[in-house]
Amino acid sequence: MTIETPTAVGTGVVDAAALELRSVTIHYRRAGQEPLAIIDEYDLTLRAGQMHCLAGRSGSGKTSILRVAAGLVQPTSGEVIWAGASLAGAKDDEITRRRRDTVGYLDQGGVLVPGLTALENVLLPAVPTRRSKALLRRGSDLLTRLGVADRAGSYPEKLSGGERQRVALARALLLEPAIVMADEPTASLDRASADSVIQMLRSLADEGIVVLVAAHDQHLIDAADSRTTLV
Repeated sequence: MTIETPTAVGTGVVDAAALELRSVTIHYRRAGQEPLAIIDEYDLTLRAGQMHCLAGRSGSGKTSILRVAAGLVQPTSGEVIWAGASLAGAKDDEITRRRRDTVGYLDQGGVLVPGLTALENVLLPAVPTRRSKALLRRGSDLLTRLGVADRAGSYPEKLSGGERQRVALARALLLEPAIVMADEPTASLDRASADSVIQMLRSLADEGIVVLVAAHDQHLIDAADSRTTLV
């Protein structure tokens, strides 16, 4: 595992770290066997305006790090810190609340809720208390920026894989999170669509948002300020 640090970062960099992983170790238990070691003693510090890519082969631990960083699973040991506040010892409902206010997460494949239109899926983070005309406009604007405005009324089963991925990205961005995390966000897209997503992620970082992505798309890797190469 190697970490390449940036020589230059986005224009929104400030002194305080927005996301920190301290000595994160990820081992998976296996019945009757020794635990499977995925990641050992991994450190990462990202400040506002930085875009970092977790690169490497399939099975190297990219998604595991991303899910731990998003507070979706607990590390075997180590600490995850959002904006100076550690997740260590926090209960699940507290982590969920803080994630809702802090992190926009895009999982691999752009999973959407069946029975809801593309726009309704985008608006899900606003349910039940924060839905408003302003968020409705923002959801529509995000679909436009991602090139799928004409699919706003379509249901997931009518969308291509690339369209679902872009709708899921719009959902992750709805509440204007300070940290955006995306797992292989260009994997299902043609080159032109992938490049538009990369441009949007780069723009978010330049606006002061922390962007953490897992990817094997070299175009996306090259757009990041820094990378971790996992082996």
